[in-house]
Amino acid sequence: MSIRALLILIIAVPALLFGGAMALGMKIPVPEWGRGYVLSFLITPEGSQIELPDIAGPNDLDRPLVVIDAGHGGRDPGSVSGGVNEKDVVLAVSLALRDALLESGSVRVAMTRDDDSIVPLADRPEIARQLEADLFISIHADSAGEASDVSGASIYTLSNEASSEAAARFAARENNADRVNGLEIDGQSEEVSAILVELSQARTQDDAADFASLIVRESEGKLRFHPSARRSAALAVLRAPDVPAVLFESGFVTNEDDRARLTTEEGRAQYAEVLAQAIRVYFARRSQD
Repeated sequence: MSIRALLILIIAVPALLFGGAMALGMKIPVPEWGRGYVLSFLITPEGSQIELPDIAGPNDLDRPLVVIDAGHGGRDPGSVSGGVNEKDVVLAVSLALRDALLESGSVRVAMTRDDDSIVPLADRPEIARQLEADLFISIHADSAGEASDVSGASIYTLSNEASSEAAARFAARENNADRVNGLEIDGQSEEVSAILVELSQARTQDDAADFASLIVRESEGKLRFHPSARRSAALAVLRAPDVPAVLFESGFVTNEDDRARLTTEEGRAQYAEVLAQAIRVYFARRSQD
């Protein structure tokens, strides 16, 4: 049976049962939203297996798990300007964030890549899902071409509708990265992607939005944000339906100030401090729910 046919069967049967019960006047209890009610789908090609990374930090499964995704890698450099490759600076920022989180001792951390390797786009959120992560953050840097005055960080959350034309262009470019770099992507169909987005729980999306707000708050007086700091788009890397996920654009490699922050240890420490503090506050709030 094809994946598409299986998905139709999974969705259609409960819908028919629910409709029949309603027609007979039966009351059906509705469960509270939670990870246990998320439908799981195999979104990697049949027969393939993802190599899961090691988890660092406290040997305590009750501690929350953060998966950090350094964008691009390997033969995919990402944005390039002034001799700086996006893949290199975002890996350095990701490693700085990992170290800051581990130093606090309050969370466990895994990375989709910790070296100059390429990870297929679909595997990145799937790693977070299979590890049952509590939070997923994908770190990137952007390019504005010849517009070297464009600068500042921004944060993307998942949405079927892009928040702007620029957000739509960014999503199209990032989602096409595997195809451009010659990776096998036939196992990921548009039908599965669309259904996964539709099945994403409202609470998961709300949690991601809350985390994005915390990043902006913790950045005050420390990092400069783009005028359109909060954005949304149909980004494939954010499509783990049961893991709150954000994509953090750390700045523009085409801007001299942003590039300097991304390529110095002091600058990367600023990013790590802001993101680590936002993560700590996020989990502190969740522990009180």
